[in-house]
Amino acid sequence: MDHFYVMKLKKWKRYAVVVLLALFAAVFLWFERDGAFSVISNNEPLAFTKGNADEPDISLTFNISWGEEKVHDILDELEQHQVQATFFVSGEWAERHPDILEDITDQEHELGMLGYRYESYLDQELDQVRQDLLKAKEEFDKLGYEDVDLLRPPNGHFDEEIIELAEEQGFTVTHWNVNPNDWENPGTQEITNTVMEETSNGDIILMHASDSVKQTAEALQTILPGLKNKEFQFVTISELIDQAHAESRIVD
Repeated sequence: MDHFYVMKLKKWKRYAVVVLLALFAAVFLWFERDGAFSVISNNEPLAFTKGNADEPDISLTFNISWGEEKVHDILDELEQHQVQATFFVSGEWAERHPDILEDITDQEHELGMLGYRYESYLDQELDQVRQDLLKAKEEFDKLGYEDVDLLRPPNGHFDEEIIELAEEQGFTVTHWNVNPNDWENPGTQEITNTVMEETSNGDIILMHASDSVKQTAEALQTILPGLKNKEFQFVTISELIDQAHAESRIVD
Protein backbone atom coordinates (compact mmCIF):
# COMPACT_ATOMS: atom_id res chain seq x y z
CA MET A 1 0.00 0.00 0.00
CA ASP A 2 1.29 3.46 -0.87
CA HIS A 3 1.33 6.06 1.86
CA PHE A 4 1.35 9.75 1.23
CA TYR A 5 2.89 12.09 3.73
CA VAL A 6 2.00 15.77 3.81
CA MET A 7 4.96 17.93 4.68
CA LYS A 8 4.24 21.18 6.49
CA LEU A 9 6.60 23.67 5.00
CA LYS A 10 7.18 27.20 6.12
CA LYS A 11 5.82 29.85 3.80
CA TRP A 12 9.20 30.74 2.31
CA LYS A 13 9.85 27.13 1.44
CA ARG A 14 6.51 26.84 -0.31
CA TYR A 15 7.20 29.98 -2.29
CA ALA A 16 10.63 28.63 -3.25
CA VAL A 17 9.07 25.42 -4.57
CA VAL A 18 6.53 27.38 -6.62
CA VAL A 19 9.22 29.62 -8.10
CA LEU A 20 11.43 26.64 -9.02
CA LEU A 21 8.55 24.80 -10.67
CA ALA A 22 7.58 27.90 -12.62
CA LEU A 23 11.16 28.37 -13.77
CA PHE A 24 11.43 24.75 -14.91
CA ALA A 25 8.16 25.00 -16.82
CA ALA A 26 9.28 28.22 -18.52
CA VAL A 27 12.60 26.70 -19.60
CA PHE A 28 10.90 23.55 -20.90
CA LEU A 29 8.32 25.48 -22.88
CA TRP A 30 11.03 27.71 -24.35
CA PHE A 31 12.90 24.70 -25.70
CA GLU A 32 9.77 22.99 -26.96
CA ARG A 33 8.68 26.12 -28.82
CA ASP A 34 12.04 26.58 -30.44
CA GLY A 35 12.25 23.07 -31.90
CA ALA A 36 15.41 21.05 -31.31
CA PHE A 37 15.74 20.03 -27.69
CA SER A 38 19.24 19.31 -26.45
CA VAL A 39 21.16 19.15 -23.22
CA ILE A 40 23.82 21.82 -23.52
CA SER A 41 26.32 23.82 -21.48
CA ASN A 42 28.75 26.70 -21.96
CA ASN A 43 27.36 27.56 -25.40
CA GLU A 44 28.37 24.19 -26.84
CA PRO A 45 25.95 21.40 -27.87
CA LEU A 46 26.11 18.39 -25.61
CA ALA A 47 23.51 15.71 -26.14
CA PHE A 48 20.91 15.56 -28.87
CA THR A 49 17.62 14.49 -27.29
CA LYS A 50 14.83 15.76 -29.53
CA GLY A 51 14.32 16.94 -33.07
CA ASN A 52 12.13 19.74 -34.40
CA ALA A 53 8.84 19.83 -32.52
CA ASP A 54 7.19 21.49 -35.52
CA GLU A 55 7.84 18.55 -37.83
CA PRO A 56 6.28 15.04 -37.72
CA ASP A 57 9.68 13.32 -37.99
CA ILE A 58 10.55 10.82 -35.25
CA SER A 59 13.42 8.38 -34.76
CA LEU A 60 13.11 4.79 -33.59
CA THR A 61 16.32 3.56 -31.97
CA PHE A 62 17.48 0.20 -30.63
CA ASN A 63 20.28 -0.59 -28.20
CA ILE A 64 21.99 -3.96 -28.51
CA SER A 65 24.94 -5.16 -26.47
CA TRP A 66 24.45 -8.91 -26.17
CA GLY A 67 22.63 -11.82 -27.76
CA GLU A 68 21.86 -12.84 -31.32
CA GLU A 69 18.26 -14.10 -31.37
CA LYS A 70 15.72 -11.33 -30.77
CA VAL A 71 17.30 -8.86 -33.19
CA HIS A 72 16.17 -10.92 -36.21
CA ASP A 73 12.47 -10.71 -35.29
CA ILE A 74 12.85 -6.97 -34.82
CA LEU A 75 14.54 -6.60 -38.19
CA ASP A 76 11.72 -8.59 -39.79
CA GLU A 77 9.11 -6.21 -38.36
CA LEU A 78 11.04 -3.15 -39.53
CA GLU A 79 11.38 -4.60 -43.01
CA GLN A 80 7.72 -5.56 -43.22
CA HIS A 81 6.62 -2.03 -42.31
CA GLN A 82 9.40 -0.34 -44.31
CA VAL A 83 10.82 1.57 -41.36
CA GLN A 84 14.46 2.64 -41.09
CA ALA A 85 15.79 2.82 -37.55
CA THR A 86 19.07 3.65 -35.83
CA PHE A 87 20.82 0.78 -34.03
CA PHE A 88 23.28 1.63 -31.27
CA VAL A 89 25.56 -1.36 -30.74
CA SER A 90 28.58 -1.95 -28.54
CA GLY A 91 31.95 -2.54 -30.21
CA GLU A 92 32.29 -5.80 -28.32
CA TRP A 93 28.97 -7.04 -29.71
CA ALA A 94 29.85 -5.88 -33.22
CA GLU A 95 33.13 -7.80 -32.99
CA ARG A 96 31.27 -10.99 -32.07
CA HIS A 97 28.40 -10.62 -34.56
CA PRO A 98 29.67 -9.00 -37.77
CA ASP A 99 27.15 -11.01 -39.79
CA ILE A 100 24.19 -9.54 -37.88
CA LEU A 101 25.73 -6.09 -38.17
CA GLU A 102 25.80 -6.64 -41.92
CA ASP A 103 22.13 -7.65 -41.86
CA ILE A 104 21.32 -4.38 -40.08
CA THR A 105 23.17 -2.23 -42.58
CA ASP A 106 21.94 -4.23 -45.58
CA GLN A 107 18.44 -3.14 -44.60
CA GLU A 108 19.72 0.45 -44.64
CA HIS A 109 19.40 1.03 -40.93
CA GLU A 110 21.77 3.54 -39.39
CA LEU A 111 24.57 2.55 -37.01
CA GLY A 112 25.57 4.26 -33.81
CA MET A 113 27.78 2.96 -31.03
CA LEU A 114 27.48 2.24 -27.32
CA GLY A 115 31.23 2.40 -26.81
CA TYR A 116 33.18 -0.86 -26.72
CA ARG A 117 32.22 -2.48 -23.44
CA TYR A 118 28.73 -1.76 -22.18
CA GLU A 119 29.79 -0.27 -18.85
CA SER A 120 28.63 3.04 -17.40
CA TYR A 121 31.04 5.85 -18.23
CA LEU A 122 30.24 7.56 -14.94
CA ASP A 123 31.79 4.59 -13.11
CA GLN A 124 35.08 4.98 -14.98
CA GLU A 125 37.95 7.43 -15.03
CA LEU A 126 37.92 9.81 -17.97
CA ASP A 127 40.99 8.18 -19.48
CA GLN A 128 39.26 4.79 -19.32
CA VAL A 129 36.32 6.28 -21.22
CA ARG A 130 38.73 7.69 -23.81
CA GLN A 131 40.30 4.27 -24.29
CA ASP A 132 36.90 2.63 -24.58
CA LEU A 133 35.84 5.08 -27.30
CA LEU A 134 39.10 4.60 -29.18
CA LYS A 135 38.78 0.81 -29.03
CA ALA A 136 35.18 0.98 -30.23
CA LYS A 137 36.14 3.27 -33.11
CA GLU A 138 38.98 0.93 -34.02
CA GLU A 139 36.64 -2.06 -34.08
CA PHE A 140 34.04 -0.35 -36.25
CA ASP A 141 36.75 0.84 -38.63
CA LYS A 142 38.11 -2.71 -38.84
CA LEU A 143 34.65 -3.98 -39.80
CA GLY A 144 34.35 -1.36 -42.52
CA TYR A 145 32.13 1.17 -40.75
CA GLU A 146 34.46 4.15 -40.63
CA ASP A 147 31.71 6.79 -40.64
CA VAL A 148 29.97 5.86 -37.36
CA ASP A 149 29.79 9.13 -35.46
CA LEU A 150 26.73 8.74 -33.23
CA LEU A 151 27.36 7.78 -29.62
CA ARG A 152 24.91 6.72 -26.94
CA PRO A 153 26.84 6.32 -23.67
CA PRO A 154 26.12 2.97 -21.95
CA ASN A 155 22.97 3.13 -19.80
CA GLY A 156 22.49 6.70 -20.98
CA HIS A 157 24.95 7.84 -18.30
CA PHE A 158 26.97 10.93 -19.09
CA ASP A 159 28.04 14.30 -17.79
CA GLU A 160 29.61 17.38 -19.34
CA GLU A 161 33.11 15.91 -19.31
CA ILE A 162 31.95 12.75 -21.08
CA ILE A 163 30.21 14.74 -23.79
CA GLU A 164 33.17 17.08 -24.30
CA LEU A 165 35.46 14.05 -24.64
CA ALA A 166 33.08 12.45 -27.14
CA GLU A 167 32.90 15.63 -29.17
CA GLU A 168 36.68 15.87 -29.25
CA GLN A 169 36.69 12.46 -30.93
CA GLY A 170 34.06 13.47 -33.46
CA PHE A 171 30.97 11.90 -31.87
CA THR A 172 27.50 13.37 -31.43
CA VAL A 173 26.07 12.15 -28.13
CA THR A 174 22.48 11.04 -28.58
CA HIS A 175 19.92 10.44 -25.85
CA TRP A 176 16.15 9.81 -26.03
CA ASN A 177 12.88 11.16 -24.66
CA VAL A 178 10.42 8.25 -25.06
CA ASN A 179 11.31 5.10 -23.14
CA PRO A 180 8.86 2.19 -22.71
CA ASN A 181 11.48 0.19 -20.75
CA ASP A 182 10.89 -2.77 -23.02
CA TRP A 183 13.96 -4.55 -21.57
CA GLU A 184 11.96 -5.06 -18.38
CA ASN A 185 9.28 -6.95 -20.35
CA PRO A 186 6.36 -5.10 -18.74
CA GLY A 187 3.89 -6.56 -21.22
CA THR A 188 3.33 -6.06 -24.93
CA GLN A 189 0.32 -3.81 -24.35
CA GLU A 190 2.16 -1.59 -21.87
CA ILE A 191 5.09 -1.14 -24.24
CA THR A 192 2.68 -0.30 -27.05
CA ASN A 193 0.62 2.12 -24.96
CA THR A 194 3.66 4.01 -23.69
CA VAL A 195 5.04 4.59 -27.18
CA MET A 196 1.69 5.41 -28.77
CA GLU A 197 0.63 7.82 -26.00
CA GLU A 198 3.93 9.60 -25.37
CA THR A 199 5.38 10.04 -28.86
CA SER A 200 5.17 13.52 -30.37
CA ASN A 201 6.93 15.46 -33.14
CA GLY A 202 10.72 15.20 -33.09
CA ASP A 203 10.87 12.45 -30.48
CA ILE A 204 13.57 9.80 -30.14
CA ILE A 205 12.19 6.44 -29.01
CA LEU A 206 14.45 4.09 -27.06
CA MET A 207 13.92 0.36 -27.50
CA HIS A 208 16.22 -2.67 -27.30
CA ALA A 209 17.24 -5.58 -29.50
CA SER A 210 19.32 -7.61 -27.05
CA ASP A 211 18.11 -11.06 -26.05
CA SER A 212 16.63 -9.70 -22.81
CA VAL A 213 13.60 -8.36 -24.70
CA LYS A 214 10.77 -10.86 -25.04
CA GLN A 215 7.89 -8.60 -26.14
CA THR A 216 9.45 -5.88 -28.30
CA ALA A 217 8.99 -7.49 -31.72
CA GLU A 218 5.33 -8.21 -30.99
CA ALA A 219 4.79 -4.65 -29.74
CA LEU A 220 6.25 -3.32 -33.01
CA GLN A 221 3.45 -5.05 -34.91
CA THR A 222 1.10 -2.41 -33.49
CA ILE A 223 3.52 0.47 -32.88
CA LEU A 224 4.90 0.79 -36.41
CA PRO A 225 1.59 1.02 -38.32
CA GLY A 226 0.02 2.90 -35.40
CA LEU A 227 2.55 5.73 -35.49
CA LYS A 228 2.30 5.89 -39.27
CA ASN A 229 -1.48 6.22 -38.95
CA LYS A 230 -0.83 9.21 -36.70
CA GLU A 231 1.11 10.67 -39.66
CA PHE A 232 4.52 10.45 -38.03
CA GLN A 233 7.46 9.90 -40.37
CA PHE A 234 10.27 7.58 -39.31
CA VAL A 235 13.75 8.97 -39.99
CA THR A 236 17.22 8.07 -38.77
CA ILE A 237 18.92 10.06 -36.02
CA SER A 238 21.20 11.74 -38.55
CA GLU A 239 18.18 12.82 -40.58
CA LEU A 240 16.47 14.07 -37.42
CA ILE A 241 19.53 16.15 -36.59
CA ASP A 242 19.73 17.53 -40.13
CA GLN A 243 16.05 18.40 -40.15
CA ALA A 244 16.06 20.09 -36.76
CA HIS A 245 17.10 23.38 -38.39
CA ALA A 246 18.40 24.68 -35.10
CA GLU A 247 21.64 24.51 -33.16
CA SER A 248 21.65 23.07 -29.68
CA ARG A 249 21.65 25.66 -26.93
CA ILE A 250 22.83 25.66 -23.35
CA VAL A 251 21.02 24.91 -20.16
CA ASP A 252 22.88 26.50 -17.26
